[in-house]
Amino acid sequence: QVQLVESGGGLVQAGGSLRLSCAASGGTFSRYTMGWFRQAPGKEREFVGVSSRSDGSAYYLDSVKGRFTISRDSAKNTVYLQMNTLKVEETAVYYCAARSGAARKRLDYEYEYWGQGTQVTVSS
Repeated sequence: QVQLVESGGGLVQAGGSLRLSCAASGGTFSRYTMGWFRQAPGKEREFVGVSSRSDGSAYYLDSVKGRFTISRDSAKNTVYLQMNTLKVEETAVYYCAARSGAARKRLDYEYEYWGQGTQVTVSS
């Protein structure tokens, strides 16, 4: 059973940056493909990006490409989401998720484990 704990959320002005962390425990980190999702008030949960368990390569939601970066630190069993040039409409609760398969998936039901989420608020 994998436990995921996100941190790093907060309040930031539009155009600012935040780095979210997701610490994993209870499993072998290298076995998991790690994804990030977000859910804004009144909206469905949305895929943000996913990092491969084999080489850390990532792909992203089109609207965040070039601004968001996912990285993994295997020594710390932690995955990060660096978010730059944040927009007001990206205010949401951000979740990390883990799946034991190798494929990088965009659909939330493909992920077995979820963190509790961290709030990101972008002000104008």
